[in-house]
Amino acid sequence: MTKPAIHTIRTQKDYQDALREVSGYFDNEPEPGSAEGDRFEILTLVIESYEARRFPIEVVDPIEAIKFRMEQQGLTAKDLVPFIGKQNRVYEVLNRKRGLTMEMVRNLHKNLDIPLESLIGA
Repeated sequence: MTKPAIHTIRTQKDYQDALREVSGYFDNEPEPGSAEGDRFEILTLVIESYEARRFPIEVVDPIEAIKFRMEQQGLTAKDLVPFIGKQNRVYEVLNRKRGLTMEMVRNLHKNLDIPLESLIGA
């Protein structure tokens, strides 16, 4: 049976159809470079493109990312001293009076598992 041609996703129905087809490949992923492997790769690219246009992800504010992790883990400003510096520096960062340095970014990422993308605002 011949599968329909892949086309740009324009409607919610197109999107649902593409998701339905690609989901079948996750249980039995085709060999890369095969006809089915190419179809799987193209479908995922078309879906990613549609989702990027339709559901854009907002850039996360680095300070909000830190505060979110603090809330998740029940941390206080004092708990951030090993990663940022003296307690007054922690408060300056959290109150946006001082920016994050690369060393702070590395420490927060490594020790609190905050994504780098969130910390650099990319």
